[in-house]
Parts: sequence; structure tokens; C-alpha cells
Amino acid sequence: MSGRIVSSDFSPSWWLSGPHAQTLFPNTLRRAPRPVVRWEVFELADGDFVELAWSGPADGPLAFVLHGLGGNWESPPLRGVTAALVRAGWQVCCFHFRGCARSPNRSVTAYHSGMTADPLEVLQALAHRFPDRTRVAVGFSLGGNVLLRLLGEQQDRAPIDAAVAVSVPFQLARCAERMDSGASRLYQTVLLRRLQQYLRARRALGGPTGPVEPALLARNFRAFDDVFTAPVHGYAGADDYYERASCRPILRHIQRPTLVIHSIDDPFMHPDIVPEVKELSSHVTVELTQGGGHVGFVDGPIWRPRYWLDHRIPAWLDDQRTAIQRRVDATGRDSVDTPAFPPG
Repeated sequence: MSGRIVSSDFSPSWWLSGPHAQTLFPNTLRRAPRPVVRWEVFELADGDFVELAWSGPADGPLAFVLHGLGGNWESPPLRGVTAALVRAGWQVCCFHFRGCARSPNRSVTAYHSGMTADPLEVLQALAHRFPDRTRVAVGFSLGGNVLLRLLGEQQDRAPIDAAVAVSVPFQLARCAERMDSGASRLYQTVLLRRLQQYLRARRALGGPTGPVEPALLARNFRAFDDVFTAPVHGYAGADDYYERASCRPILRHIQRPTLVIHSIDDPFMHPDIVPEVKELSSHVTVELTQGGGHVGFVDGPIWRPRYWLDHRIPAWLDDQRTAIQRRVDATGRDSVDTPAFPPG
């Protein structure tokens, strides 16, 4: 049985028409809420670490949030959705990929679109820490691709109950092509500079960087991924990385209720990357909008813009909670064969 592809009722604001306005305004000009956070350093099994930013009620259901490429807690869309979830009673744990929070990580290993091991290790630990809580995950852009791959790889053993992924690069090779063409080169330039600035900072601190010099000379994502992302993370090259790290081929294996929100006009990717119904498991719904840009989705009047994701994501997750509880009551929690998470 296949999943569903449905049309969304979202309609972009008239004063933010077009994919670039919808992308740039909420990601650069929005004054997003700043929930109070508590930081936690999570030690990974390989000797490195990631950082978690916690906010919201300590006894609420748990929402695990993954940021996009070059993002972190400061990303306005992430802060906006976090604040909305906290208002709805969720405790939010914002997962930062290696080196993306307050401190550079220890190893040469960075992060990429297929790195599911780190968030999985944290999620399994949180499942031990909070065995009786509803646990969901929300992923933006690269974080959405990682989340969908994690769900497909883990299938019925995924340590969460439901998921939302937003503006997902389903096919990485096609996204790299789009980002290196037309006005989309602007986004590529900004994001590539962030990655290169991180490598320069690591080198200045004397930390392990891998093939930093060729990476600093890269002028597009494909070149960067070919000389840095792929060799550092065990891929034969950019083509091998794009093929093995894309989430589209694995969507049919997902076994948790999953909503994917995507705009056809996303300037980060070609419209043809959207999967067909036959590629989706029965647990996956792709909600398509005709406008909204990349992690944008702004409607409402100019004097009071409305950030649609702040409403759509909590509403969908709240709708899932009753169904999740019924499933847990009927079948119990899936076992998670990992060491217990240390208290603290």
C-alpha cells in the first residue's frame, strides 16, 4: 500500500510572491521568538560529541528538532517552530550536528545529508531516558533528509512515534545542479561560505580538518562534496555520496506516521525531485504547496505576517498524539537495544 501526496491549503502572501521572497524574508529578516534554552553536551560512542538545546516543560511530550545545512539554534524558522511547540506543551530538544553549536567538534568527521548515526544514537538514549513519553521529530532541509533516511533505515525500530520533514532535498544530485544555476547560486554561495568558514576556524584552532585546502577552493557544492564531504565520510566521491545519502530511495521503508511539507517552487531544488506515490510507504504523506520557497511558507497581511509552519507542524503533531497513544496502549513500546542514557 502506498502513501499519499496531497495538495496543501497554504497560499503565500501577495506581498511575498515568488520563491525567493518566501525564502529570504523568513530566513533572514524574521524576528523569531527566542525560547529560553538549556544546553547539554552529549558524548558520542566514538569519542566525539554533539550539543543539544533544550526548551519547554520538562514533563511534556518530546519533540526532537534537526536543523539544516549551516544552521543551528539561531535559525529563525527553527526558533519559530520551537516556540510554537513549547506553547503547545512540548519539550523541545534541538539536535545540533557536529560542530554546529557552541564548540567545534573533536574529530575530522563533520556532518552530511546521510549522517543518521549521530541523531539515532541520541534518540535511542532519549528513548531510555523517557520511555513513557510521546517522542516525535521535526527536520528542516538537510535535517529533514537525515530524519527520513533514519526512519527508512530503522523501519519499525525507529525510536520515535511520528515525524515531520520540511523542504527536503529528496535527490541530492539534482539539488546540487539546481543550486549551481541561475539565482539559486546566491544560496549556494552563502551556504558554501559558511562551510568553508567552519573549516578555517577549525584549522585556526589546530583541530583536525581533513582535506581543507581543496575544500576552500571549491566554488560549488559538487566540488566541495567531491573533495571533502565524500572522502572524509567514506564515500567514493560526490556521485556516490549523492546516491547513497539521498532519502528518496528509502521512503518506502518508513514505518512511522510521517508528514513531508514541500513547495513545488523551492529554489533549492528542481520540481521533479518530488517522489511519486508508489515510492512512499503507507505511513508517509507528502503535502505539496504551489508556493512557499525553501523553509519559508509565509501568509497573512504585511502588517502581521503569519509563519504557517508554526501552526501546521504543532497542529499535525497534536493530531497524532491520540493515535500514538492508542498504538502504544495496544502494542507497547518498541524495544531499543542500546545502553541506558546517563542521568543528568
